[in-house]
Amino acid sequence: MLRRSLSSPARAAGVLAVTAVSALLLSGCVPEPAPTASPSSSATPDADSTAPSAPVLVPDGSAEDNLPVFTATAEGIWATDQRGSGRAYIDALIGAGFDRESMQVTQDQTTVGNPAESLQFSVRWGQDECLVGQVGPSTGQVVTAVLPQLAEGRCLVGTTRPIDW
Repeated sequence: MLRRSLSSPARAAGVLAVTAVSALLLSGCVPEPAPTASPSSSATPDADSTAPSAPVLVPDGSAEDNLPVFTATAEGIWATDQRGSGRAYIDALIGAGFDRESMQVTQDQTTVGNPAESLQFSVRWGQDECLVGQVGPSTGQVVTAVLPQLAEGRCLVGTTRPIDW
């Protein structure tokens, strides 16, 4: 059996009130026109200089002072197709101003020729510290740290690859 809808004046007033409130709320959703550029006396030609700049090597600084440039350099290589090449990290660090003679790097391939799960590279800094980086499928990202030097001024444990290029 079908029922016939009966409209009451109260119901009609309620629907009208809801409709009016909805329209009022939605009218505030109209986008404002885009502001137009106007000359400003406070604008300076070098206003873009507030953008963060790339970190730079601080030769007289501490290892901690140079960790940002070490990390940025490693992240730059990690973002390329050379991410598994130890030489690419060493070359980039040299390009950033780090001393080749203070560096170590592990092998990028296993003894059976597969890509290494983890690649480590380092820069000895001063008499006590090392900047150490690790990348590879086992880390999934660039990991860097300032660590104390090991015996004989080494930074990495185990056998490392000669940097002879």
